[in-house]
Amino acid sequence: MLDTPTLAVPPLSLDDEARDPAAFAADLGGSFERFGFAIVSDHGIDPALVDRAWALTKAYFDQPEEVKRSYHIPGGGGARGHTPFGTEIAKDAKLHDLKEFWHVGRELAPGHPFRDHMADNVWPEKPEGFRETMLALYDALDGVGRRLLSAIARHLGLAPDWFDDAVRDGNSVLRLLHYPPIGPDAPGVRAGAHEDINLITLLLGAEEAGLELLDKDGRWLPVKPPEGALVVNVGDMLQRLTNHVLPSTTHRVVNPPVERRGVARYSMPFFLHLRSDFLIETLPETVSADNPDRYPDPITANDYLMQRLREIGLVK
Repeated sequence: MLDTPTLAVPPLSLDDEARDPAAFAADLGGSFERFGFAIVSDHGIDPALVDRAWALTKAYFDQPEEVKRSYHIPGGGGARGHTPFGTEIAKDAKLHDLKEFWHVGRELAPGHPFRDHMADNVWPEKPEGFRETMLALYDALDGVGRRLLSAIARHLGLAPDWFDDAVRDGNSVLRLLHYPPIGPDAPGVRAGAHEDINLITLLLGAEEAGLELLDKDGRWLPVKPPEGALVVNVGDMLQRLTNHVLPSTTHRVVNPPVERRGVARYSMPFFLHLRSDFLIETLPETVSADNPDRYPDPITANDYLMQRLREIGLVK
């Protein structure tokens, strides 16, 4: 049974960031410190672009299973292309998630030093316009993410551009998620309780009920953004970097009521990552007598990513 919430993640407007950067940073940071989540409206991403992306996402997943599986890359860790239904499993979970997804990564120039571990994108033959639309959405989300990171830096007492170099050519991924209709007795849930690996996640499509966060008192709170708003959450890399000042909150996507189980659910999270060779080292600003350094041994972003991908079954 779902818990009855008495709290909700407060909505914020990115328009406020332009008017009063310090106040917006305080509000965003406060929401992250309290919930690990924020809801951000007025993000400036063209609604027509988002609508095209939704239509193309649905058209792609409506294709026959054998067509979709032709874009699966065995041994690729799900980094690019198609990941079939029932592949990913939350850390320590018993059952696989009830979802399939497509990954779009960063396009790197020939000869870029990160090409040895950041694979080229895979593109489906159909639907038409898929590549151009998803790359445009990737760039738009990347830009919004950098604005939010600037606000996070302000909140932490860092220079507003502190994250610019840290995420330059980062291994960020746009995930197109499809949760197919499920039967009334389906085992498992659409996405088991987990934390995200990356720096921050920007999510489109949480208007359809199901996303919940685990609050500090142990209750599950539904996350209900206004139409078109972004849900933004702290990932484990940022939690580690900030010594848990900004927490990476456990969240899940629960199955809908029986009467809604015949309806598919779609969402588009953008996992914003650090540069692969960035050394995740606890920020001195977040260490104190009351909050000693939890992570005295630094780790590169790519090593941390590989460690976590093994835990969720995407890398063997």
